[in-house]
Amino acid sequence: MPEGDTIHRAARRIEAALVGKEIVEIETPHPRHRLDRWPDRLSGRAVRAVDARGKHLFLRFEGDLTLHSHLRMGGLWSVHRRGEQWRRSPRRAWLVIRTPDHEVVQFDGPVLELVTDARTRFDQQLAGLGPDVLDRDFDEARFLARLREDDQTRPFGDALLDQRNVAGLGNIWRAEGCFLARVDPRRPTAQVHDDEALAVIREVRPRMARSVAGEWPGVSVYKRTGRPCPRCGTAIESGGLGDDNRTAYWCPGCQM
Repeated sequence: MPEGDTIHRAARRIEAALVGKEIVEIETPHPRHRLDRWPDRLSGRAVRAVDARGKHLFLRFEGDLTLHSHLRMGGLWSVHRRGEQWRRSPRRAWLVIRTPDHEVVQFDGPVLELVTDARTRFDQQLAGLGPDVLDRDFDEARFLARLREDDQTRPFGDALLDQRNVAGLGNIWRAEGCFLARVDPRRPTAQVHDDEALAVIREVRPRMARSVAGEWPGVSVYKRTGRPCPRCGTAIESGGLGDDNRTAYWCPGCQM
């Protein structure tokens, strides 16, 4: 599943391609949206802003209309120069927005809806999101409050992926944050002190920001099962946590 840094990076690229540019054509080739009349409803409207919150992306058009997207496990936003080959088959495109210079394409959905701006402010799912890990003024107190309202017997690494606690954090950065802060993701949340929980967030925020800017900071434990820990040399382990079906990674030697 694309993580918050991927979505924020996509928002930046889409914003550069669409905001202030002439929209010459909008297509909705996927059968699910062929009857929604989005090309007609958005005709003549400029894109005024593109922003992200957690793993959600918003294309905001003039006239109080917003395209809301969540890519789930396999979706993709892609920006191409006109005439450039797309990264996936055209048959997998759900939405195409063309300017004289660019084609912005969403592939493989599955969440794509045209709503009012008010709906994005009051939608229960969106309102229930925790603070965005990439917010410039990340609300640490709110994060801790959400974390402590959660089931305290839940593995800490599982709680970190709950978007109601912190939005935008995914499996890669869960693994890396816990490693860098020396916190075992298997520990019950109740046994993780507030300063340890904040240390995880503080470790990943600058690294995710570098990723948004296009500078990949690299990983230490993610998908490195069996390889030596770069800090202590112990073989890295992996496995599931609680109800989470995404594989966690940790060093049993230096993450306590």
